[in-house]
Amino acid sequence: MLQIVVAQLLLPAKNGAGSYDNVGPQTFIVQIRHADTHQPLDGIAVGDIGPKYGYASMDNGYMLFNHCRVPKSAMLSRYAEVSDETGAMNRHGHPAVVYGSLTFVRGQIIMHARLVLARAVTVAVRYCAIRRQFRDRDSTNDGDEEMKVMDYPTVQIRILPLLATTFALHYTGEMMHTLYHKSRETIEKGDFGPLAELHSASSGLKSLCTMLTADGIETCRRAMGGHGFGGGSGLVGINADYLSKPTVEGDNWMITQQVAAHLIKKMTAAVKNPSAAPQDPTDELFQYYLNNRDHRISQNVVCAGTISDQSIVDVFQWRAADLSYRAYQARVVEKKPWTRLMIQLHTLSRAYSEQILVTTFHNSLNETASSLSGPTPDVLRTCFRLYSLYTLDAFASSFTMTIAAAEDSVHALPDAILDLMMELRPHAVKLVDAWSIPDWLLESALGRSDGKVYEELFDMAHRRNPLNKTTFNPDYRSEEIVKGSGDKGDAILAKL
Repeated sequence: MLQIVVAQLLLPAKNGAGSYDNVGPQTFIVQIRHADTHQPLDGIAVGDIGPKYGYASMDNGYMLFNHCRVPKSAMLSRYAEVSDETGAMNRHGHPAVVYGSLTFVRGQIIMHARLVLARAVTVAVRYCAIRRQFRDRDSTNDGDEEMKVMDYPTVQIRILPLLATTFALHYTGEMMHTLYHKSRETIEKGDFGPLAELHSASSGLKSLCTMLTADGIETCRRAMGGHGFGGGSGLVGINADYLSKPTVEGDNWMITQQVAAHLIKKMTAAVKNPSAAPQDPTDELFQYYLNNRDHRISQNVVCAGTISDQSIVDVFQWRAADLSYRAYQARVVEKKPWTRLMIQLHTLSRAYSEQILVTTFHNSLNETASSLSGPTPDVLRTCFRLYSLYTLDAFASSFTMTIAAAEDSVHALPDAILDLMMELRPHAVKLVDAWSIPDWLLESALGRSDGKVYEELFDMAHRRNPLNKTTFNPDYRSEEIVKGSGDKGDAILAKL
């Protein structure tokens, strides 16, 4: 069995004193096990690291090497090689190309986040659209039915923004998938220009999207009350399985430093040469910011009950650019220690990633509107507005601090969000049905597509529960006594 091993490469020092220079990590193809016996080769020890929280199906392990020799030809040498003549390291292309596979995996994680959150939201929307609890307090008719749980604003504010978020993640995941493959084609031709932007975007979005999904699953579970606590909800397993994602492929807080470092570098270049030809959307944004920041007028996202979609995009982009400039000032101009700036840099990464989500959502709707029929474009537009305004309201102080959004507009957000939720409520079930997630994948009594929630819930709790197959007296001092009707509850069950 062969493995790709990442190891530090040591080369003889140029001074010839018998010492070695560390030229950094490189990748090697190493045979780990014997081809016939499958036992680890001499000098190699492998083992399992034991159980962990979530992702139980992945058998992560460890590997130890003790004087394990591999030939020079084992080193992967597409972008770096050791010269046979001089013994020196020769590099080809951009050093950041080593992030290629990591960037791809992070892109896949973004795509996966939309599906997992869609599963949780599907269960929550379907159940809360069936579950009834309490009559309207203002009702004057004693014969009125109890209200559906989904009609309560306190439930809507937890679930419907997450429903909108699933579509934001969907369009962004599609964009990252396309961007990766386009960048890959460019890199294959020897142009490594898009690599840094791709790595920065994938790092920031991985952090944000996995956080939104992990928190969203738990929010959906709690919104379903006591039944959400039970195994029949289908969210207990999803919750445990997904909670590894904010950690794998880069801890969600630590990798935001990579995003911030890239943005500070970009802003530094823009300040030094504001008239340079932009290489990517970030360059365009920063140049626009620098040319307009001295006479910026904060935008009215909501004015007299009217929502401006372009203003939504503008305020998210302006906030990201302004926070990037503040980080540049703190780090480059004022020379503040990096460690002291970490919280500020995390905030910057999140703002940058949120503007990618909002911008991509908006652009995707404009591109696909003509191919969608009926009320679908308008409903998706409502989703875009709800996700954007809900996010804006949650971080309102940063939008006013950066002069992105007008204060009067921010004060109008709560009412605008309520109106959007009322507008989206009649379409909620159809929107989750549009994901076409099969019942076997949901594995949830509460989220069944046919609406038979309580029949399935009881069937799971009674007939399919092995603990209910045996009834016995736990008192060891007495003979076996079965209390009840004597027919194992058949008479009672027949009435249900």
